[in-house]
Amino acid sequence: MAELATLARPYANAVFGIAKQSATLDGWSRALEFLAVATADDQMTLLLQAPDIAEQQKAFRLIEICGDELNEQMKKFVQVLAINKRLPLIGSIQEQFEELRALELQSLDVQVTSAFPLSDGEGQRLASALARKFEKEVHLTSEVDQSLIGGVVIRAGDIVIDGSVRGKLEKLSESIQRT
Repeated sequence: MAELATLARPYANAVFGIAKQSATLDGWSRALEFLAVATADDQMTLLLQAPDIAEQQKAFRLIEICGDELNEQMKKFVQVLAINKRLPLIGSIQEQFEELRALELQSLDVQVTSAFPLSDGEGQRLASALARKFEKEVHLTSEVDQSLIGGVVIRAGDIVIDGSVRGKLEKLSESIQRT
């Protein structure tokens, strides 16, 4: 078992790096889970262990079974595993990927855009409040955009909190136009 984990680790790290860089952790997580379930099937296990079937044919069948669950990059990953005779490692790769993903999701990168530079104290108080709200370690970066007039815009993952004066004026304008 430890040998499988050792063999799978470089692939899990590589896929995690790709997923993190392209902000597709969730997509890769779903695809790897689907692949792991598919390769755990008894018939697929027999196919993967068959010495008389070419590795590329095994990859083709696996990709075919997964259908639209895999994008082109994921299909290439399956082909790389096949070339290196590592298709049976998919379950272990998926487990290690999920461990890396869980560690990554414990911290949150937050971008704060404000009309004026934040003091060190303001930045620390904001980071502390966001850490409590999201229950994660927060890595805060800030930038200045004078067009905001006042207030801040906070971007944390796919969450945007617009507390800027410009944002509030735009909402007020939209509200007035609807009536």
